[in-house]
Amino acid sequence: MPGPETTARGSRGSPEPARASEPRKGRGRSAALFAVLGAALVIATVVAAGRGQLTIVPAEVVGSIAHRVDTGLEWLLARAGLAVDIPLDIGRLPAHPQGENTLWLVRFPRVVLAIIVGAALAVAGALMQGVFGNPLAEPAIVGVSPGAAVGASLVFVTGASFLGEWTVPAAAFGTALFATLLVYALSRSGGRTEVVTLILTGVAVTAVAFAIVSFATFIASPDAREQIVFWQLGSLNGARWTAVSAAFPLIAAGLITAIGVTGPLDLLALGDRSARHLGVNVERLRIVVIVTVALLVGAGVAFAGVIGFVGLVVPHLIRMIVGPGHRVLVPASALGGAVLLVTADLVARTAIAYADLPIGMLTALVGGPFFFWLLRRTRTRAGGWA
Repeated sequence: MPGPETTARGSRGSPEPARASEPRKGRGRSAALFAVLGAALVIATVVAAGRGQLTIVPAEVVGSIAHRVDTGLEWLLARAGLAVDIPLDIGRLPAHPQGENTLWLVRFPRVVLAIIVGAALAVAGALMQGVFGNPLAEPAIVGVSPGAAVGASLVFVTGASFLGEWTVPAAAFGTALFATLLVYALSRSGGRTEVVTLILTGVAVTAVAFAIVSFATFIASPDAREQIVFWQLGSLNGARWTAVSAAFPLIAAGLITAIGVTGPLDLLALGDRSARHLGVNVERLRIVVIVTVALLVGAGVAFAGVIGFVGLVVPHLIRMIVGPGHRVLVPASALGGAVLLVTADLVARTAIAYADLPIGMLTALVGGPFFFWLLRRTRTRAGGWA
């Protein structure tokens, strides 16, 4: 018959298998989430590439991609002196004579730009919420998007073209980065940056930025005014491979940096003092995160205009599924943001025949009610509302 010690040890030991299974359940949930998001992104990409005024069935979209991959690999092997036939051709090529041109000159650049911009905006939101410890935080509070709007608006009003077709993206990115650095510089006090001061400074700089944009809209010609309004609503219309090639390196650098700071962000969730005791340079971390957010959002809005709420909605939904750990949250937010923006862009260009709706309008229609729900949920947990 077991003695008291054995019985006590058994009673204490019984919960251990359950506790040991919790990490496995978390890893399983994360793996399932990545699988679902990855599959959703593939499906959304194929469907979005095939929908439009010229409909291309999914089998033809897949066949066109496989044919290009097969041709590219064989070319690379031939350059290396290897004559190898790689049978990657699956599906079939588009039957319409303009199907290939439609896919590779119009649809795929737009879809790829939606993927990288959606990933950038969602990851930027996850970083902002992590560094501020607030689920209501989003990139706009540090002046990135309003700053970008200032640069683009001034170009539209003045008609400047010092960089040709790159004038608007370059001006938007430059003023976005300037506004972010200005917010950070003005919020520093005693060698440190307090979160509340940073947010309030961001609100002030954002107000000034919107005043400049409003004045530019007031003095602009009708054509320039229409450009300003449409750019502020966001759109991927007219996306080309040149835009993708310009935005991708900047966004890729920002995503890599974001993944690199996931560990310190998890420690920062314990509080500034605890994070410092654990070896985190809190001030440097905030600088890195803010500059990374400016890089991600600035590069995104420079080519797609202002698209709101992606950085608010996606990270919070991912956090509700897998928890607050940034090692999973950041890459999952990238996938979720890509899926959301590809889907929103598909709706924007197919909801009304021969019309291209502003994509920012659609994300606001979804994000506005979600923000209100999130605000009520946060206040209820804090005991502010019944």
